[in-house]
Amino acid sequence: MATFGTLSDRLTETFRNLRTKGKLSPADVDGTVREIRRALLDADVALTVVKDFTAKVRERALGDEVNRALNPAQQVVQIVNEELVGILGGQQRRLQFAKNPPTVIMLAGLQGSGKTTFAGKLARQLEKDGHTPLLVAADLQRPNAVNQLQVVAQRAGAAIYAPEPGNGVGDPVRVSRDGVEYAKQKLHDVVIIDTAGRLGVDAELMKQAADIRKATTPDEVLFVIDAMIGQDAVNTAKAFQEGVDFTGVVLSKLDGDARGGAALSVASVTGRPIIFASTGEGLEDLEPFHPDRMASRILDLGDILTLIEQAQQAFDEEEAAKVAEKFAKDQFTLEDFLEQMQQLKKMGSMKKMLGMLPGMGQMKQQLDDFDEREIDRTEAIIRSMTPAERQNTKLLNGSRRVRIARGSGMTVTDVNQLVNRFEQAAKMMKTVARGGTPNIPGMGPVPGMGRTGASAKRGKQAKKKGGSRSGNPAKRAAENAGMITQQPTGSGFGLGAQQAPSEADLAEIQKLFGGR
Repeated sequence: MATFGTLSDRLTETFRNLRTKGKLSPADVDGTVREIRRALLDADVALTVVKDFTAKVRERALGDEVNRALNPAQQVVQIVNEELVGILGGQQRRLQFAKNPPTVIMLAGLQGSGKTTFAGKLARQLEKDGHTPLLVAADLQRPNAVNQLQVVAQRAGAAIYAPEPGNGVGDPVRVSRDGVEYAKQKLHDVVIIDTAGRLGVDAELMKQAADIRKATTPDEVLFVIDAMIGQDAVNTAKAFQEGVDFTGVVLSKLDGDARGGAALSVASVTGRPIIFASTGEGLEDLEPFHPDRMASRILDLGDILTLIEQAQQAFDEEEAAKVAEKFAKDQFTLEDFLEQMQQLKKMGSMKKMLGMLPGMGQMKQQLDDFDEREIDRTEAIIRSMTPAERQNTKLLNGSRRVRIARGSGMTVTDVNQLVNRFEQAAKMMKTVARGGTPNIPGMGPVPGMGRTGASAKRGKQAKKKGGSRSGNPAKRAAENAGMITQQPTGSGFGLGAQQAPSEADLAEIQKLFGGR
């Protein structure tokens, strides 16, 4: 979510300054609201939205709910979070399907906003959900628009209705109307109409879009807007609302590096909900828009729920149970590791997943340095092994490792490092599967994991003796003196998020997948 990166940094820094204050004065609140106003304006959020937003934050921040709070700074962050959810639409809104198929979805927006790509993404998602979408090529104005939609439809595995070649030839209103009839005949339950755009709003564009809407009576009209368009986003949205009207908004190109804050204004200005967010160029890079989750990402509080949902889609529960059993029985092999990596790759970009963890906005440099190609290199090394070698790493003598290095295009050192890391990871996961607390090299015990089984018994025995069992005399003396304490958990803002991963955590993740 690079689009809102600068806004996230500014807001996070503002709240960090609040944490040092035990009680907030009106001057503290005004200073905070002033910084929030500047951050929103710098991010291109519409002026009217900024004024309304900051007025509500100030009013609530000076109210009793903050004055009586045990931690006023955390309460202010909570208020900003809730108000940010409000300008993003409040609650999630899903697509509305027709009672009698087909459901007609019309796409509208300026040229280059990403309508055609979104049509393919939406078709792909609907296919996954058991629908049979039909793409209708009604953009007959832009050069090669019909060909582009045909390519996108093929990649998405969706049917397409494209009777006209486009490039200025054909009647888009007739094509749209005939496309809906074609869908009824072929029993497609969803029709997605890709309409033409313009470089700017004009009367001809609005008339054509209005005529298509009148001819097809769509159940949903989705306005696709480029998140990087700047302040013109609000004016464009208003023009389309007046000329065509739309039922929902799609934010595209949220992976860009522009300020993008104007896109946050669209839902508030038009009163129409944001339904989807496009976060990349791949057909899988489409997310249902959750205002509360987006607000959490902007405030660098993480988006654990989306991360869990993506994991549930990518990982097979039965396979996960089998892997857990293999860990417990010490039967986990490089073959199993390879399969787990394949499932992990289905979730998409590792950087994007790590970016959903709380506090990761403060570690942008480490995320930028994270090399996702290491997963491919690790896969190449494992695939260069024989089935027997994958099952038993003890077979990997010197000559075999040289052969594997040559076959994968890597070095013997790379092969040795992968084998060592795999054996360490397998040992650690075996400890977890048996109820113990794992020690990650260079990081110590994983925080937050309670002791069970043998580990718990050893912990009780240590308590009975009234002292540390550490073999390191200095560490034992420090522990007995009460100098070593457990790291605190929880969000720095007190909103219940998990502790942010450290640089050592990221380094270990990188190493596990073959990082050097």
